[in-house]
This record gives sequence, C-alpha cells and structure tokens, in this order.
Amino acid sequence: MRPSGRDLNEMRAVSIETGFTKHAEGSCLIKMGDTHVLCTATIEDRVPPFIKGSGLGWVTAEYGMLPRATNTRMRREAASGKQGGRTVEIQRLIGRALRAGVDRVALGERQITVDCDVIQADGGTRCASITGGWVALRLAVNKLMKAGDVISDPLVDPVAAVSCGIYAGQPVLDLDYPEDSEAGVDGNFIMTGSGKLIEVQMSAEGSVFSRAQMDQLMDLAEKGVSELAAAQKAAAA
Repeated sequence: MRPSGRDLNEMRAVSIETGFTKHAEGSCLIKMGDTHVLCTATIEDRVPPFIKGSGLGWVTAEYGMLPRATNTRMRREAASGKQGGRTVEIQRLIGRALRAGVDRVALGERQITVDCDVIQADGGTRCASITGGWVALRLAVNKLMKAGDVISDPLVDPVAAVSCGIYAGQPVLDLDYPEDSEAGVDGNFIMTGSGKLIEVQMSAEGSVFSRAQMDQLMDLAEKGVSELAAAQKAAAA
C-alpha cells in the first residue's frame, strides 16, 4: 500500500493554471499533488555569444526553491552568494529537456528563458518544472506566432517528465516525498509526447534493480508522460 493510497500506476492529481502572472510572455502554475511550481517564460531578442550569428534560437532555464517550500526553512541561495550544486544540475536538466522539443532554426535568433520556482515541494520538483515549463514555453511561442515573428511552429513535440521508482519492493509511478525518501530505486524519465526518450536518470538508493524492473518503470513512465502530455495540451489550448 502506498502512503497516499494510490494504485501502483496512479499519478497524483495534476492541474495546470495558465496565465498565472501578468508580465511574462508565458506562465503557469503546475500542481502535481502537493508539489507546486510557478513556471514563466521570457522572450529576449538575443542569444548566448556562442551561437550569435548562427540563426539558431536558444531555450534555457533557471530553477529555485522558496525558503519554505519544504518542511523546514532553507536559506536563500542568494544569501550565500552562489547556487548549490543540486540547483545548477536541475536547471541544466530542464534546459536540455526543453530544447529537445524545439526546432531552433524555426525559433530564429532569440532566447526564451524558462524560470521554474518551487512554491511547495513534495517530491518530483524537477519533473513538475519540466512539464510546467513546457506549457509556459508553448504560451510564449504562441505569442511569437500570433505576432508573425516566427513563420512555422518551432515546438515540434511536447516535453514532459515523471518520476518512477521501487517502493516497498513494488514499481510505482509518480513518487511523492514519503515514497521518494524511502525508495530503493529512484528514477526520472523525460520524454516527448510521442513517447521518445530525452533523458533517464536512474539510481539505486539502497537496493539494486534488474533489467526487468527497469522495463516495468519504463512502462509506468510512458503511461505517466502520456497523461501529462494530455494535460499540457488541454492547458495550452
């Protein structure tokens, strides 16, 4: 039995509220259970120096957690003068994931920055950030297309992510914090809406896993991402 009472292959309740902030070109508040992330997308008519003049666009991301997103207060990273290693790793992951679904030639020489701010954390914050980040990106690109700034849609396939793991000896979908903290195996699966893999992060957290178990987790991830892609499509319609 899962602590939440969910079935092994059952996602947490997912909601995506678009237009959550006034000024960003695209924004949404994504809720995956008790994990809540504010995602905003900002369009700029510039690109990093290493692709300047190439005609290619760029999508990047930043990630952060509010001090009381967790059970006890965390010190703001700005107070220490630098980002922690976990933050840097996650925001690079988000950027890589989102770029996998973008035709950078069609985007043109401009940059879209997706900011993911965790308001409340209960496991799976990077997955929620990627999933919500795509919706914010979609809304920002819609504005570019409506204005005629891009001719063809540069977003070729939705991108979403979900966690899966082995909890109490059973493969489970969409781990919340009580499961994540106790899981023997933990994985994050980033996929396109058409089911293609972008990145898989799998690690044993106290117990090893077999190829058969990994296949079971892959099957769960495919189910979860298909549900998330449907939620993205409905939110950004």
